[in-house]
Amino acid sequence: MHDPSPNTSSAGQPGAHVAPAPSPSSSPAQSDPAANAAKRAATGDWTCPFCPLLCDDISLDLRGDDSLAASNTDCPRLARSIARFGAADASCTPTIDGVATDPESALARAGEILSRARRPLFGGLATDVAGARALYELAAHAGAVLDHLHGDALAASTLALQDRGSFFTTLSEVRSRADLMVVFACEPALRYPRFYERALGGIEREVTVSFIACPVDPAVAALPHISTDSILPDADPFDLLAQWSALLEGRGIAERDLSALADRVAAARYTVFVYEPAALPQPHAALLIEALNRIVKAVNRTTRAGGLALGGDDGALSVNQAITWLSGFPLRTHVSMTAPLDHDPYRYRTEALLADGEADALLWIASFGPEPLPASLADDVPAVVLGHPALADALGKRSAPTVFIPVATPGIDSGGHLFRIDATVVAPLQAARGASLPTVADIAQQLAQRSRP
Repeated sequence: MHDPSPNTSSAGQPGAHVAPAPSPSSSPAQSDPAANAAKRAATGDWTCPFCPLLCDDISLDLRGDDSLAASNTDCPRLARSIARFGAADASCTPTIDGVATDPESALARAGEILSRARRPLFGGLATDVAGARALYELAAHAGAVLDHLHGDALAASTLALQDRGSFFTTLSEVRSRADLMVVFACEPALRYPRFYERALGGIEREVTVSFIACPVDPAVAALPHISTDSILPDADPFDLLAQWSALLEGRGIAERDLSALADRVAAARYTVFVYEPAALPQPHAALLIEALNRIVKAVNRTTRAGGLALGGDDGALSVNQAITWLSGFPLRTHVSMTAPLDHDPYRYRTEALLADGEADALLWIASFGPEPLPASLADDVPAVVLGHPALADALGKRSAPTVFIPVATPGIDSGGHLFRIDATVVAPLQAARGASLPTVADIAQQLAQRSRP
């Protein structure tokens, strides 16, 4: 497990209940954001926080109306994300029950909601490493359950890892070694438009990309030196992996095309198996990931192979890494200052907690985009929302107490750190502009201070 903080103290060792979050004010990214933005527009070294690929070669132009535009990439995901920022963000104010208020009153009301709750849920959790660390301390004081917006995909990967382990690989190793890429049951460019460019762009060797249980992703055709094919695109993914596993163990006869692919994998110098946990059939995605991990391990008996899971959106990977480092448990864990930690990937699922009425308050974190409150949130459950300014209008008028505090987006109005999609690189984020919004870590630290005896 990687230490998710550049300045982790001894309190941040696995098993510790609380570790202090790094002070956002000490980050160099907070100094003169306007000057930094102008420099980045000229040098093209801005890191995009809106996708776990963390592309760090982007020139971002800051316009006079505080809106943003990328000048050297046409990534549609980036374009959609930065379109949400403009002059209105800086003037966004906190609200209590839909009525504008001052920050101190909003903090006081939020603290009151959390202090009265017996089992609060900290959901969404779309934030960076510093935000996760500060929220963990607050959750321990509040006796809260922690779950992410993309908790289902995270839990599936975690369950497979716990049960059987895995051989994982990195983007750097794919670029330098892979001559065969096997894409399983997904279309990577749909959610990660620059995936092939970041994984295979600029290489001169020949690489084959085989799509199995899915059609060829059209985006891969833009790269030279790449050949593609699609194998059994309409096959049931469970049956297909069962046949492949049996074939590798010498216990069955597989489809001819699948047998041919297995031979190509055996002959390849390095094969990377690419899959997207969120795109796999639910609720049994963990079984597919476990089967893929088993196949990768079998291949490694005679040659080299690794798996690359495409996921970790909205800070999911970063938050999971940080919480695991601080507590020894992944997300979907109940944390407390006075009771043992309790991890349950089924009971502590956001939808289950809300549907069963187990959570009596919700702290919702959505700093990268205006992610709406869960549809299963009952009208009588109070909510505290630390969110993107564009979320203010989407909250509507709820009958239960609702506090909204607009927060900075890491990489836009604050610095920060995020884990890359392969979980091996922690990338620093630099603020692209200077709207004076507090960070999630700021607010969580202030709420934690109010909850201390």
